[in-house]
Amino acid sequence: MVVCGGEFGRTVYCQGALQENYGRDHHAGCFTVWLAGGGMKRGFTYGATDDYSFNIVENPVHIHDLNATILRCLGIDHEQATTRLVSLP
Repeated sequence: MVVCGGEFGRTVYCQGALQENYGRDHHAGCFTVWLAGGGMKRGFTYGATDDYSFNIVENPVHIHDLNATILRCLGIDHEQATTRLVSLP
């Protein structure tokens, strides 16, 4: 299985004054991850952002669900691999 992702998303614009080499801004709320192998369906897309890559507009996925999907593809039961945190009084 191949998992490719980054630490943050990218917007299609930058904030502030344009410079010669301005790049794009970071956005922690929307990011792309692609999975290959491990039984993943070829060409399948899930979720979408708005035209500015700023807001999730379709099928948001929590990181816990992504992790559970990856573990399932590796043949690991995510319920058995999960440690429940207990809050102290």
